[in-house]
Amino acid sequence: MKHPSRLPPVLGFAAFSGTGKTTLLVQLVPLLRQQGLRLGVIKHAHHSFDIDQEGKDSYALRHAGAERVLVGSRQRWALMVEAPQDAEPTLAELLVHMPTVGLDVILVEGFKHEAFAKIELHRSATEQPWLYPEDKSIVAVATDTWDDMPETDIAVLDINQPMEISQFILHWVAKEYLYHRRVAHQ
Repeated sequence: MKHPSRLPPVLGFAAFSGTGKTTLLVQLVPLLRQQGLRLGVIKHAHHSFDIDQEGKDSYALRHAGAERVLVGSRQRWALMVEAPQDAEPTLAELLVHMPTVGLDVILVEGFKHEAFAKIELHRSATEQPWLYPEDKSIVAVATDTWDDMPETDIAVLDINQPMEISQFILHWVAKEYLYHRRVAHQ
């Protein structure tokens, strides 16, 4: 996915439903905030949703420390804008509306079939197939099983160790900033 250079790095969390994407993000957001990162979050929803009611994912992510939360589904996308659509919005369409000034990174939950940097989350209990290595945009895998994992040369993280995953994200963000700075000076 190409996006304007003014955007901070965009890193997704890709997994099948029930793997624990939101649960992990709610753990990661405070850890990353403690390290000084300013975060935006975009969450993909496959259904009609209402924002900022106790018990909803966006409410939990905002209260965990994300400075901005943008959620998208077929019927609405929000930075509170009603926008009924026939098709799911793409990540690029939502990124255009994400206020990014002052953010260090945008974390994305979902959009697993789009091409942008992602960490694949995989739990053996879900009995779902691996997205990696078919998805070439996956930069790391976080899993609770190594038995059936495809051979890989990317980072392999323990999905039950949010601190380990947060350290990977910190290094990934720093590397992305260095890369974009080098490209800008060429």
